[in-house]
Amino acid sequence: MFSRKASTVAQEALGKTLVRVTADGLLVARIVETEAYLGEHDPAAHASFGRTKRTQVLYGEPGHAYVYQLHGHHCLNFVAEPLGSPGCVLIRAVEPLAGIEAMRQLRRKNDLELINLSNGPGKLCQAMAIDMTMYGIDLVAPTSSLQVWEPLEEQEREIEISRRRGITKATDWELRFTLKGNPYVSR
Repeated sequence: MFSRKASTVAQEALGKTLVRVTADGLLVARIVETEAYLGEHDPAAHASFGRTKRTQVLYGEPGHAYVYQLHGHHCLNFVAEPLGSPGCVLIRAVEPLAGIEAMRQLRRKNDLELINLSNGPGKLCQAMAIDMTMYGIDLVAPTSSLQVWEPLEEQEREIEISRRRGITKATDWELRFTLKGNPYVSR
């Protein structure tokens, strides 16, 4: 799934299941919003500065996690494209499916409406206990504490395409993908 163009992986990730294995049980969510970053030739991508200690994993095997911190929040990306091509997919929002009370505790907001639990890149990482310890983790290894699974149930997928958010470069590139009508997409 991951060894293809980042824009393809970003669309195909929609509807897949993100699973975080914790000591307290599983945290499970459906991916509902992604953004593609196209490597060194994409001015909004971290890889636009070339290979650095921070971006090293992007040049490695596809299907691994690229986690970074931004304004005190963690963000989760899937390494995409073939080995040596540093494309990635930012996971912008997920729909909680299981482990919801644990997610609320991780967000430190027990009364938080479900719709606001993981509808943003920082929110979803906090709700699913994703931090820098996940940097480089293999997302398809059965022993991994963070995995991407096929959808738990088949569903129709209508994908909406729009401009990426929260960036200052290449703002007109339409590389943001969402499940149309899903209420858990970020606002």
